[in-house]
Amino acid sequence: MIGLFRPPNQRLTLRQSLGRTHLVTSLTAVCMAGVLLTGIALLVLRLYADHNLELVARAISYTSEAAVVFHDEEAAREALQAITTHEDVARASIYLPSGQLLASWSRAMSTPWSGLEQYLARLILPGPVDQPMLRGGVEIARIHLVGHGQYLLLFLLQTLLAMLLCLVLSTLGALYVARRMQNSLTAPLKDLAQVAHSVSRQRILAMRVPEANIAELHALGQDFNSLLDELEAWQAHQRRENASLLHQATHDALTGLPNRALFEARLDQAVTTGRLHDERFALLYLDCDRFKQINDTLGHAAGDDVLIALARRIQHQLRPMDLVCRLGGDEFAILLTPLSQVGEAEDVVTRIQQAMADPVVLGDGSQLLAAVSIGIALYPDQGLTAADLLQQADHAMYQAKRLRRELALHDQLEFDVSAEEK
Repeated sequence: MIGLFRPPNQRLTLRQSLGRTHLVTSLTAVCMAGVLLTGIALLVLRLYADHNLELVARAISYTSEAAVVFHDEEAAREALQAITTHEDVARASIYLPSGQLLASWSRAMSTPWSGLEQYLARLILPGPVDQPMLRGGVEIARIHLVGHGQYLLLFLLQTLLAMLLCLVLSTLGALYVARRMQNSLTAPLKDLAQVAHSVSRQRILAMRVPEANIAELHALGQDFNSLLDELEAWQAHQRRENASLLHQATHDALTGLPNRALFEARLDQAVTTGRLHDERFALLYLDCDRFKQINDTLGHAAGDDVLIALARRIQHQLRPMDLVCRLGGDEFAILLTPLSQVGEAEDVVTRIQQAMADPVVLGDGSQLLAAVSIGIALYPDQGLTAADLLQQADHAMYQAKRLRRELALHDQLEFDVSAEEK
């Protein structure tokens, strides 16, 4: 019954505590009111019984006066019986002035409750009533009446039943009122506890405490929501900061491309995937020819323009799943994964070379032709580890650079010979 009985180590819930308080308060109030009203009713009943015995004695005096005058015991007894039978009287007697008993009448104990009725009469009702019978101002007899507890017992039984009914009704009423009050108090607190639990255990900061009808609980919920707003804003700020820091840690500041750290992680991942799923991929190494000369003669700003243009043109020649990274300086690396045919890598190289055939527009408006040297390493044909592939791609790139220089030198020599012949 609302937490009245519980294990010793179990804590009461707020609902149980409120319910028990309401129930105990209601029962105590009903019991106190019942006891007070019963006491007042008994006092009134006592006064009523005393007054009623006096009226009965007066009626006996009027009725049996002739029998007393003529000392007619039978007539006096009949008069007593006729009047007291229907009254709450246990015993009635008429005594002569000499103390001689003229007539008497006693109620028979016809029910099992008769003894209890007499006991209650002696305990609660006033004592016997003695009233003189006067004739011409002279006392000719004395009437002695003893009250009976029949009506008193009936009153007490009715009172107990009424109190029991009141207790039941008050208990039901207390339960109903307690339930209503508990819902109005505990429902907002339960919502607050659920939101706090979700935030604490699951880190769900988007939850909010609903509005409450009670002003104090509503203010508490709104303050808690304000705190959640601040926490959510702080968390979003932290995520943005972390994302920005992660991007800065894994991307090149100049070109916006992934840097060496991210490239090495993706290369290791590609090697693992290729080994597990028997997939081919290609690693391309490239750098810009004569980049140091461009920096030394035209300045670092021109070199930056060349690197940005190179990064943009390379990106435009790749598939969405491919990756291009700036390793540092003028060195770039490309991962083509997956690769179904070797010709796909060669096609990418060709497209990049064609894209670099167009001059690069520098910041001052001037134009510059920039060429690149590209080396290719295929997995698993030319290496089974990341280190092997990097070495092979780097070696192939420098071979391509050397061949380009030799070709350029050969072309220059042929040009010089032709000029001399002319």
